[in-house]
Amino acid sequence: MTPFEGFVFDLDGTLVDNMPIHAKAFGAFVERHGLPPFDQTMRARLDGKRNRDIFPILFGRAMDPEEIHRLSEEKESLYRELSRGRLAPLRGLARLLPLLEARGIPFAIATSAPAENVPHTLREIGLRDRFAHVARSDTVPRGKPHPDVFLAACGLMGRPAPRCLAFEDAPLGIAAARAAGMGCVAVTTTFSAEAFAAHGAPADVAVADFEAYLDGPGRWLAEAT
Repeated sequence: MTPFEGFVFDLDGTLVDNMPIHAKAFGAFVERHGLPPFDQTMRARLDGKRNRDIFPILFGRAMDPEEIHRLSEEKESLYRELSRGRLAPLRGLARLLPLLEARGIPFAIATSAPAENVPHTLREIGLRDRFAHVARSDTVPRGKPHPDVFLAACGLMGRPAPRCLAFEDAPLGIAAARAAGMGCVAVTTTFSAEAFAAHGAPADVAVADFEAYLDGPGRWLAEAT
């Protein structure tokens, strides 16, 4: 019996190690607006959240949707500019996806990235047309750490969440996948395995990249093909 019937991937920091570029964009953004530096403590609190949830926390006040949209576009345009021509799929992803396809295991994205960023990032890593199923947090009632976007991704694949495996690089994302009842793999591009546990979001396993997953807990995929 196949251990999992579907795979769900976060986008930023998981399919691609781009969080340093997001951090650089956020650094320029907060400096422009006279806000405190975006340090690791703040990242643990906010990484994985939607911009509509992030900006009121950053600015310490309520915001209407129009202001949030304007600020989001300001920050995300910085990210898209900085990331253009600088992104690559995380190591092992090019090996993992064909193995899933060979086994007939569907895969999806569950991301908090704004709509404009998703095709941009996938195009930059050469996977614009590889993912048939993409669930975004801005299309569900609640963002991470709530399970909504992961449940939506599993629904798009037609698979029950408890039979699916989630890959995430942020504690809030692991918490969301846990709340959906999924198996969880922490990808340590941004936070260490110890940091996930310290923030109350321990995963089933932690790996540096997809190559490490396939050579370790995911070796069943390669062995069965």
